[in-house]
Amino acid sequence: MHITNKISNVFHKIACYKFPSLVQTFINKSYVKLLGLDMSEFKDPSHYETLNDLFTRALIVKRSVDHSLDNFICPTDSFVTGCGDIKEQTALQIKGMEYSLKELLTDEISFDNFEKIKNGKYLNLYLSPKDYHRYHNPYNCHITKLIHIPGKLYPVNFSYLNKKQNLFIENERVIVECKTTDEKLFYMVFVGALNVGKMVFHFEPQVETNTSDMIYPKVYTYDNLYIQKGEELGYFKMGSTVLLFWEKELVELENIINTKVRFTDTIATVV
Repeated sequence: MHITNKISNVFHKIACYKFPSLVQTFINKSYVKLLGLDMSEFKDPSHYETLNDLFTRALIVKRSVDHSLDNFICPTDSFVTGCGDIKEQTALQIKGMEYSLKELLTDEISFDNFEKIKNGKYLNLYLSPKDYHRYHNPYNCHITKLIHIPGKLYPVNFSYLNKKQNLFIENERVIVECKTTDEKLFYMVFVGALNVGKMVFHFEPQVETNTSDMIYPKVYTYDNLYIQKGEELGYFKMGSTVLLFWEKELVELENIINTKVRFTDTIATVV
């Protein structure tokens, strides 16, 4: 295992440790205050029995979801670090830092599907440690494939985005292949990061990230897995990054580069 994976495993064990209730409440409230978490949609910090429970907190105030098929909603509470046109097979990690979509998605993506994604659209969403860490489905779709790619766990903050070439390609990631009701293609890529060694997917409990025994990609395929817009897909155990890719002429992106967005916000309009 790379040193970043080992560090993340240690952090995970600490975050999952259940301290005595008074100590845990102090830890949780200190974390909330230090990072300035808005807890208005969540339970009181004292409710969470571990720091990891606080990281992965669920909403208790339901947000209104636009269930129309006219737009894609944001799957996360996050910051938009990049968005725009895919140039042939190239997207931007951040302004001035390119990476190959073919390398990111790997050969586990069929040639025909990869050709559809060329010259489409992309969007990068960064979740900070203070954000709501659960991710949701941005559009009604049929999930056809999940690909788990083992890798390192470099940080995905702005410092590393600006200096580490091929950051998304080197890091562990989970690729989810989706088709709309009219067979249009889009992908969601969930990127692991330092201290975010664990990712959970409700529809595929076999996925276990940041393990020492995984060397090769694992692929899961589905015939009848349909998920509605807004439905919870899973969560990061601390902040990380979600990347979205749409086939050519499927969507027009909102002008949201370098802005804060929330789950349920509109990020793209279907054309």
